[in-house]
Amino acid sequence: MKKILVIDDEEDVLIVLGKRLSGAGYQVVKAKNGKQGIEMAKKEKPSLILLDILLPDIDGGEVGRLLKLSEKTANIPIIYLTCLYTKTDEKVQGHEVGANLFVAKPYNPDELLNIIKKQIELA
Repeated sequence: MKKILVIDDEEDVLIVLGKRLSGAGYQVVKAKNGKQGIEMAKKEKPSLILLDILLPDIDGGEVGRLLKLSEKTANIPIIYLTCLYTKTDEKVQGHEVGANLFVAKPYNPDELLNIIKKQIELA
């Protein structure tokens, strides 16, 4: 069973994503802030990380950068879930911005599952 780490400070997001992902056959681990997320990524070695950008302690962009610098977590695909990236941005630019994959909140649950599946298969 593939494992997904969800890093988000909003409890309702963690609950909804947890239910949706486990219902799709994934094992889900959760972190409520960047520091905890980095620790969980190193400990749990997930197949993929869903990462919010607006976190209370360490900005999600910095969390992603730190994860890519660590040998233990460098190869784990990251999908940023954010309200900073809009649905219009998605339509114009697609989901990739630079080397990063973004999905705008609110997201389409089925579309997100398809993106997750594709990223895990590519890893």
